[in-house]
Amino acid sequence: MKKILSYLLLVAIGLGLSGCIINNVPTYDEQVKAAWAQVNNQYKRRADLIPNLIATVKGYAKHEKDVLLQVTEARSRATSMVLPKDILTNPAAFKKFQAAQGELTSALSRLLAVSERYPDLKASKNFLALQSQLEGTENRISVARRDYITAVKKYNLELRTIPNKWIAHFLYPDAKAKQVFSITKEEAKVPKVEFN
Repeated sequence: MKKILSYLLLVAIGLGLSGCIINNVPTYDEQVKAAWAQVNNQYKRRADLIPNLIATVKGYAKHEKDVLLQVTEARSRATSMVLPKDILTNPAAFKKFQAAQGELTSALSRLLAVSERYPDLKASKNFLALQSQLEGTENRISVARRDYITAVKKYNLELRTIPNKWIAHFLYPDAKAKQVFSITKEEAKVPKVEFN
């Protein structure tokens, strides 16, 4: 009788542990989706700040139309992009999204560099407040991207390690590895610092 109870206890423990593993794929998938939503929220927050920043700079730097136009066009491309439902598992679509956001980041950097040439603009309370909000948003984007990458790592490991890989293969055959952000060559360049 003790032997039968021991076997039943082992079977119950085994089933309990496998039950935990069985739910990992959908749990981690939902974590990835939530982290992705947060990334998009922060990118939207940044896009919403840009028109106010452009209007403020425009008042001080009327002849910097090229830079203002570049920022406006980059924002338009980034915000009008229709994201396919499979963006997290579609490398080409994910790369296109990342490129559009990178282009906007680059254009904003040029816009903020323009402000260095205009002391009155740099002293404007509106500009300083917008610049501070934009810097805060860039930090939030960085944190959201980090959290997304962490969630994707956990999910992708679940799909690639044994026995989880087998469970995912049989119970969640549509589960695919998710895409992560990568750094572009432009972002990897070390900025030049010149002292006059």
